[in-house]
Amino acid sequence: MANIVILGAGIGGLPAAYELREALDRQHKISVINATDYFQFVPSNPWLAVGWRTRDAITLPLRPILEKHQIEFIAKRVDTIDAAQNKLVMNDGSSLGYDYLLITTGPRLAFEEVPGSGPEGFTQSICTVDHAEKAYADFQNLVKNPGPVIVGAVQFASCFGPAYEYAAILDTALRKHKVRDKVPMTFVSSEPYVGHLGLGGVGDSKGLLEHELRNRHIKWITNSKVSKVEAGKMFVDEMNDKGELAKQHTLDFKHAMLLPGFKGVDAVSKVEGLCNPRGFVLVDANQRSTKYKNIFSAGVCIAIPPVEATPVPTGAPKTGYMIESMVTAIVQNIKAELTGGKADATATWNAFCLADLGDTGAAFIAVPQIPPRNITWFKKGKWVHWAKITFEKYFMRKMRKGVSEPVFEKWVLRLLGIARLKS
Repeated sequence: MANIVILGAGIGGLPAAYELREALDRQHKISVINATDYFQFVPSNPWLAVGWRTRDAITLPLRPILEKHQIEFIAKRVDTIDAAQNKLVMNDGSSLGYDYLLITTGPRLAFEEVPGSGPEGFTQSICTVDHAEKAYADFQNLVKNPGPVIVGAVQFASCFGPAYEYAAILDTALRKHKVRDKVPMTFVSSEPYVGHLGLGGVGDSKGLLEHELRNRHIKWITNSKVSKVEAGKMFVDEMNDKGELAKQHTLDFKHAMLLPGFKGVDAVSKVEGLCNPRGFVLVDANQRSTKYKNIFSAGVCIAIPPVEATPVPTGAPKTGYMIESMVTAIVQNIKAELTGGKADATATWNAFCLADLGDTGAAFIAVPQIPPRNITWFKKGKWVHWAKITFEKYFMRKMRKGVSEPVFEKWVLRLLGIARLKS
């Protein structure tokens, strides 16, 4: 019997538990450890931040849905990974041994890299459901007392789509409250240009997203570093193509949302030889740690090099489609090892994104994520807005039921079918 432990229960960890339970003999024990006792559907946080969703609509209690499938659940924070002894030590001093460890923790949000940023500082975040609820409270104050808004992503950020989403959703929400005319908006990003997305652009993403911002009267500053944030003021250094200071901006704000740089969570990043300097897990083509052969990893917490060098540091995003393929490869490899097969499954690392823009939407597919690509596709339209709403309900239903299937892959095929009809 093998003890398989999954660390983290997000978009990677929860489906991984279901896939492993379905793929492996019931004699093998599967455990999930998560710092909170609920699953949160992070892609819906921009909606929560303007009051278009409730917490209950985008979270699920983990214990009942996991235990129903004979998967042990532990709601604790892991403080130490003792990779030499194959053991995890929790924040209460308890420990758990493992034969295989699957790390799907997601990132640590490195707000400290920009002094004054983050929910404990002067800016909002949509990275967690708790942050989004706090952002909604600040949004309500903005509606009552309108003023300048800043939305964006700082240096070392690797997930830019939600920043564009939130900017457009916020614009739409403010118009519905009839106060948009009193709210100047600025988009600030470490990307070298609008629509780079950490991917070197996808199709005509630059032109389409520039048009979207311009049409919504949102000014932008790209190639930027946010040096610090104070109460109501943001200090932004705009760089040139050589990474040299070109201009300094001091921006006033009443409400600001900045996506932070990502790093590895503490328990993971401090394991000797497991991670790169920013704490992301180093894996081979089979999603296995390059140092510890019984540790696998998937999702935002793994090390992927940037698609290209940029004047201001940007990371490569890990979208749900890519994470799903990583998880499936890991499940196949663990099953192969337990049944005497060859553990040679690899992930596809393709990028797929549905971005809601409040009253319209944008979708892209990049196959593979790192260019040159076999498929480069970027489209915009009202149908994407409705597609994301439908996908949210579909994904939550599958997680609630514990159904193991390639959810994102099915939606890529559906989306391409819709696109053909629209073209």
